[in-house]
Formats: sequence, C-alpha cells, structure tokens
Amino acid sequence: MRVWSGSPLLHVEDVFEHAPFPAAHASTMAETEAGLVAAWFAGTREGHGDVGIWVARREHGRWLYPVEVANGRLALRRRLPCWNPVLFQRKKGEPLLLFYKVGPSPSRWWGMLLTSEDAGCSWSEPRRLPKGILGPIKNKPIQWADGRLLCPSSDEEGRWRLHLEWTDATATTWRRGPSLNDGPVFAAIQPTLLTHGSRLQMLCRTRQGTIGQCWSEDGGETWTTLAPTDLPNPDSGIDAVALADGRALLVYNHNQTGRTPLNLAISDDGEAWSAVAILEDQPGEYSYPAIIQSADGIVHVTYTWNRRRIRHVTLSPTDFCLRPIVGGLWPE
Repeated sequence: MRVWSGSPLLHVEDVFEHAPFPAAHASTMAETEAGLVAAWFAGTREGHGDVGIWVARREHGRWLYPVEVANGRLALRRRLPCWNPVLFQRKKGEPLLLFYKVGPSPSRWWGMLLTSEDAGCSWSEPRRLPKGILGPIKNKPIQWADGRLLCPSSDEEGRWRLHLEWTDATATTWRRGPSLNDGPVFAAIQPTLLTHGSRLQMLCRTRQGTIGQCWSEDGGETWTTLAPTDLPNPDSGIDAVALADGRALLVYNHNQTGRTPLNLAISDDGEAWSAVAILEDQPGEYSYPAIIQSADGIVHVTYTWNRRRIRHVTLSPTDFCLRPIVGGLWPE
C-alpha cells in the first residue's frame, strides 16, 4: 500500500485465510447492529456450477469462518453458478438484505434475494425477484426517507446497458427504469450511486477505457447523457460512498489495461478528484471493491485479492492527505 504523508490506513486483514474453495470474487459489505457482514461468490472458478454465495461476520475484532448461504441448485443433478452478491442493511431494526444472481452467464442470469433477521447469523429461503428485475447488480442501493430503495443495475443481454430499479421497503414491489445508454457506442455496466445534496451521480464501469458518469436532478427519474470522466477504467468494477461529511470516496483501478493498482480517490463535488491512497500496486488482480462508512466514521473497503481471498482494509477519513488528479494522471 502507498499513501501520502499522514497515513489514513488503520488496518489490513484477510476476511479468511483458509476456506473450502479455491477461488473467491466480487465481495460486498454491510454494517449491522452486531457488526460487519461480508459476502462474495466462491467455488472452483467464476462461472462454474459449484459457485455459491458465502458470508462471514466480524465479531469482537475478527472475522468468523465463512459459510455458504446460497447456491444455484435447480434440481438434484443440476446446479448453476451464483454471481455478484450485494448486501444492504436497511433502517435500524429491519432485516439485512442479500441480493445475488443465479444463471449460466451474466447475459442469462436472474435476480435472487435472501433476508436475515439476526444480522447474518441465519437466512431466509431464497426468493426469486420478478421477471425482468435483477436487483442491485454489484453495488449497494440508496434508501430514501420513505423506505424505498433505489438500486443501481445493468444488463448484459447482447449490449452493456445501465438502468435503475426501484423497490419498496420490503423488496416486494419493483419498478424498472429505461436503459440509460445505447450499448454499442458507450458500453457500461455495474453503476454505483453518490448523493451530492439533492443531486445524484452515477459512476460506472465501461469498455471505453474510462469511468463513465451521468447526473440526475429528480431522484433518479431522468439522467444526463452518459459521458466519460477523466478517470481510467480497465473494464473492471468500481464502488463509491458518500461520506458523512459530504465528500465522495471512490475505489477503482486507476489503469486502462489491468486490475492493478487499486486506488482510492476523493472529491468534494464528484467532478474534481484527489488521490488518497494506492491500496495495492503489486502484479496480480486486486479488483471488484466494495466500500462503506460505518457509524463510527471509519471507512471499510473489501476487494478481491488475486481471486483467492477477500481483503479488508480500514481507513480514517479525517487523516486523508490529498493530491489532485489532473488530466486523469495519478500523482507521484
């Protein structure tokens, strides 16, 4: 890890060191009243029929041994892979949500949902989402004051296209919005949402070598045209969080050609970004990050570590020392 003077780094650990699967990817994280919960998909390899959704809880300063909570079994001898879990803790006292996908490939998967009444200790029976609804595709939803969830989503059915999905507080009634990009000209998936006062910003993964963005002034009903930012993207997942102090924090691979390094950047307005830290910069794959801020103000990041482990990093946002990212160039 490389940080500017006045290190914001608090702790680095692996969520697990030994597990009954060789490959793990696409982590997600939420804070419950009992502590942190993380989930990811794992199995022989991405897309293999034995890939399921695994969960670990963090108690008393350590991660407990992971357990499989969902798989894609359709019949006794037929099992499809699981993909891209998304954890979300709704308002205090409400169930923890775990969205995920099941299907032979991202172009043919469907949305699933588990709920937990006890902070991830036990889970409901899986529930399939309505036809055409995928749920949050990689990154966490936003919950409005009335309990509704705004879910950043996308589909890969021939074209890579972004859309939003709205659901009620119980994730029972759903509405899907229109596609926000054409696909061939600007191919984009896996959006993350940021709030800037009354404005919403969407940042996303693209095939055009850059992070894409668009803006909404009406709570996500309409959006500006998807456009490139100055920040690079190597066709890999990103995530962002709106901090309690109003700033936006983004974790992504600042590269156009590979999934290293893994970088952390911050912005006051979602437009001008400054470098905070390089979380990983060695050869390998450090990808598909998830980022949240816990109630005590600490920032938590999980990410894929060489497809074998899930790494957890904590940082203090009050200690960030910043260097501007000008013209998309990461400062030395």
